[in-house]
Amino acid sequence: MRVGIRLARSRSRVRRGVAIAAGMLSMTGLVVFATGAGAAPQPTVAQVQARVNELTSQFDQVTEQLDQVSQQLSAARARLGQLRAGVRRADARFQAVRTYVAQVAAATFEDSGAMSVAGVLTSGDPSAILQQGTLLTELSGNTDAETGQLLADASELSTVEQQQQRTEAGIAALESQLAGHKSALGKLLTTEKATLASLTAPEQQAVQSNSIGANGTSSATYSGPTSTQAEKAVAFAYAQLGCPYVYGGTGPCHLGYDCSGLVQAAWAAAGVAIPRDTYEQWAALPHIDASAIEPGDLLYYNGIGHVAIYVGGGYIIDAPVPGMTVERIPMNTSWYAESFDGAVRP
Repeated sequence: MRVGIRLARSRSRVRRGVAIAAGMLSMTGLVVFATGAGAAPQPTVAQVQARVNELTSQFDQVTEQLDQVSQQLSAARARLGQLRAGVRRADARFQAVRTYVAQVAAATFEDSGAMSVAGVLTSGDPSAILQQGTLLTELSGNTDAETGQLLADASELSTVEQQQQRTEAGIAALESQLAGHKSALGKLLTTEKATLASLTAPEQQAVQSNSIGANGTSSATYSGPTSTQAEKAVAFAYAQLGCPYVYGGTGPCHLGYDCSGLVQAAWAAAGVAIPRDTYEQWAALPHIDASAIEPGDLLYYNGIGHVAIYVGGGYIIDAPVPGMTVERIPMNTSWYAESFDGAVRP
């Protein structure tokens, strides 16, 4: 389906507050645009517009990093649950064999070395038993199958315990990263308010009219077909109009969406699983030419840091930024037209 180039001019409306935040997250921390009382000269509308557009890019990057960390954290927690179950199984096997071998040791080992080994067996420490493995084997004459099984079970238990410890440490690190990303996003929002505050209300509206989410509406409805997966994805996206933007959000509506969470949920409603964040989506899904865009296709912006779903007639549905809701927006709106990177088809 050919995308229309000329669209009817959308009626302007006052945005619901500030849309995005200024700031920059680097490898060493957050770098923010310094503004202060009495700073001179006063920034122009064009300068603030450039700042907003640049910082939108930073906001999108941080949001997608948050999505990536959230996904990694979910996977790590699932892995931890599996490891804990594995530890319980390995420990049960180990303890059963250890009890038997400890009983044999107490009854038959008579020299001091053997008594020491018997003490280790009684303690139930798999690491200590592994350290005494050579002596245990010698005392059993390499014929004691239970001793060999004990050493194997002790090795397995030590391995899964170490994996559990590493996973727990990894989860703690990911939780710290997640908190850092959320803190950075909050600072972005706070700082951008100060940047826009240097302008008059009409000037702020002029900046916002060229920013992400401009000229959008949350009141449109879908009355088209739903026979194909793409049509089902579009219908779902329409049903989310008015839902709040929440960074890291994957729905449902009352919990909110971010940009990649919205398109992932739309295609999931159509029975198609796609990756969580924009970078993985772009890498995994088939690319299409801009001239061949059809409803249901995903359009990427801002260095692959932002995504929206094309819904036909020259419109996209997008979850723009905090303070806004899921909206239908003309795809030739300034910010989108200038930052367009390409399209994919799930």
